[in-house]
Amino acid sequence: MRYADAGVDISAGDAAKRRIAAMARATFRPGVLAPIGGFGSLFQLDRKRWRDPVLVASCDGVGTKLKVACAASDHSGVGADILNHCVDDILTQGAQPLFFLDYIAMGKLDPRVIEQVITGMSRAAKQAGCALIGGETAEMPDIYAPGEYDLAGFIVGAVERKKILDPKNVRPGDMLLALPSSGLHTNGYSLARKLAFGAEHLEPDSYVDEIGGPIGAELLKPHRAYWPLLKKILAQSWITTMAHITGGGITGNLPRALPKNVQAVIDLGSWPVLPIFRYLARVGQIERDELLRTFNLGVGMILVAPAKNIARVQAELKRHREKSYVIGRVEKAKSGKPRMIYSGTLPL
Repeated sequence: MRYADAGVDISAGDAAKRRIAAMARATFRPGVLAPIGGFGSLFQLDRKRWRDPVLVASCDGVGTKLKVACAASDHSGVGADILNHCVDDILTQGAQPLFFLDYIAMGKLDPRVIEQVITGMSRAAKQAGCALIGGETAEMPDIYAPGEYDLAGFIVGAVERKKILDPKNVRPGDMLLALPSSGLHTNGYSLARKLAFGAEHLEPDSYVDEIGGPIGAELLKPHRAYWPLLKKILAQSWITTMAHITGGGITGNLPRALPKNVQAVIDLGSWPVLPIFRYLARVGQIERDELLRTFNLGVGMILVAPAKNIARVQAELKRHREKSYVIGRVEKAKSGKPRMIYSGTLPL
C-alpha cells in the first residue's frame, strides 16, 4: 500500500506548498532570514529600529464562517479574515505586526481552495506590512470530511515597552470611540447560519431585501484590519487602550480593556447598526442583551481615550476617510452595578 491509499496525497501536498511559497515570498519584509520550507521560520528584530521592544503574540481561527465559504464555493476572503483578526488582536496592546504563520487542515487537499485562501491572506499581509513566513498544510481524511477544512493563524508583533496599551491607565472621564465593522467579521456565524440557512431556508445566493444583496456575500464580507488607520494615533499616544470586538460582542470584550475600578456607559443609539444585524435580530427574535454579547453590531474596534484627545483622533481617522462614533464614556465603578451599562434603545 501507499500513503495515498490511506487518503493522504503527498504529491498534492507538495504542489500546494509550492504555490504557498511563491505567494508568501511576496509578503517578506526586512527581518525575514529564511525562505519558506524549513522546519522553522527565522526572523531577526531590527535593534536599530527598536529600543526596548516587547514581543506580542496571538493565535485565532475563522470559526464557522468557513462553512459559509464552502457553501458559496468562495474561499477568497477567509485567508484575509484570519490575518486581519490576528493583526487586530495584537493591535489592542499597541503592537505593530511583524510576521504570521498559518495552519490549514483538510480532509482531502484541494490546491484550488488553498490557492484562494493564501491569495487573500498574502494580500492582507502586504497591506498590514506583515510577513507570511511559514505554516502547516495538513491532509487529515479521518478528521475532516471531503470539502471541509479548518484555518488558524499565529501572529507575532512588537511594541516599545513604554508604548504598551495598558488598561491600568484608563481613568474615569475617558471617552469611548467606535470604529465601524464591515459585518460579522469572524464571530457569531453559528447563530447566523442557523437563522439564515436553517430557519429561513436560504441559499448563499438568495437575495435578501433587508440587506440589499445575497446573504452569502453579506456573510463573507471581510474582517477589517485597523492597523493602517491607527499607526499615527498610536505613535502619538493619543489613546489609552482599545478593545477588539470579537466573540462576546461589546459586552464581553470592552471590559478586557478596562481596569476593575471603572465601568463603561454605552449610549446604544450613538452608532448605526448594520442591516445584517437588524435582519438576524428580527428572524431570530433575539433579545437585546443576547445581541450585544453575540455580534459586534457594527462596531469592530473601540478606542479608549482621554476626552481632550478625541478631536485629534477623529481628525486623523477622517484623514483616512474613516467614520468614528463617540459611543460612551468611562465612569468610576459603583458598588453593586455591572461593569457594562447600556442606556437608550438599540436601533433595530
